[in-house]
Amino acid sequence: MRDAVIVEAVRTPIGKGKPNGALAHVHPVELLAHTLRALVERSGVDPALIDDVIGGTVDQVGEQAMNTTRYAVLSAGFPESVPATTVDRQCGSSQQAVHFAAQGVLSGAYDLVVACGVESMSRVPMWSNVPEGKDPFGPGVGERYPEGLVPQGVSAELIAAKWSIGREQLDAFAVSSHQKAAAAWENGLFDAEVAPLEGVTRDECVRPGSSTDVLAGLKPAYYDPGFAERFPQIEWNITAGNASPINDGASAVLITSSETAARLGLRPLARLHSFAVTGSDPLLMLTGVVPATEKVLRRASLTLDDIDLFEVNEAFSSVVLAWQQETGADLGRVNVHGGAIALGHPLGASGTRLTTTLVHAMRERGARYALQTMCEAGGLANAMVLERV
Repeated sequence: MRDAVIVEAVRTPIGKGKPNGALAHVHPVELLAHTLRALVERSGVDPALIDDVIGGTVDQVGEQAMNTTRYAVLSAGFPESVPATTVDRQCGSSQQAVHFAAQGVLSGAYDLVVACGVESMSRVPMWSNVPEGKDPFGPGVGERYPEGLVPQGVSAELIAAKWSIGREQLDAFAVSSHQKAAAAWENGLFDAEVAPLEGVTRDECVRPGSSTDVLAGLKPAYYDPGFAERFPQIEWNITAGNASPINDGASAVLITSSETAARLGLRPLARLHSFAVTGSDPLLMLTGVVPATEKVLRRASLTLDDIDLFEVNEAFSSVVLAWQQETGADLGRVNVHGGAIALGHPLGASGTRLTTTLVHAMRERGARYALQTMCEAGGLANAMVLERV
């Protein structure tokens, strides 16, 4: 029976998604091309053997339009015969790319495939793909949700209110993310996964000196009087400090079967064990990680206690803390090298960034099983289980 294994995983350092960010001068195609080149250089594979490159990008407009992944393949110097496609499952786009790539290997459609992702939020700001005055949802959705859907920040506030997560908890979790990320950099734990780019060697948003006292002084980021009237239960505790920043970055993983890996002399980092994707309430929007976790564990025939490490995307502190309340997971095993609040959240790149960090952490810590899950706009979530080989 065929399996699917990850044999290499790399990412760029993550820059601030602002005009003065460390990677703002780099075109998104070149960001992704850099990781593709690093992937084949580190693995030693002949890129002509790659059956497909599946990339995630969220705002597919402007410099990220026209199938960005294909042009990254060409810019990376791969043969013209190597195909590529770009997918969008919002924040989970490149995790979905991993699912598709692994499922292709498992089915026999692929022998060697890349899953990757990129987002340059400094050059292509969030919502650039929705022109002013245009409705991306359509009349049917408006009829189904007559009071209207809400922005993600308001969803994060609703989650904090529903699960009674206060400002101190939100800020303490954010500080912990920065502390873990800073420690990982200090101890060289990111060296194996990061491919420096044009003199940028470290993630730009990590703040080693972050403290709850500092974060306590930040104002609510999403307060709106209309939403405050509609949702009186919201306490408005989500700030720029306990939410993920906007970022630039790219990441990529190389997936094949154990048989092909042996034939090519490649060392598997982890086996892709099980997959799940779920839909959930699009008003709360970001809670799909809970049913996705339950679903993937059922498919894997595992329990929460079997999982040694978790990567739960830190879109907001409230998302991870609500997930923890519902699952009972040990936070000491969650995002052990820091998460998106500290490292950054370049939307389309985050899925394979989490995977890259996770497979290296599994090897460093001797973990047998690991679980990755991500919340996504529209009430969606992906989850997968990895196994050490």
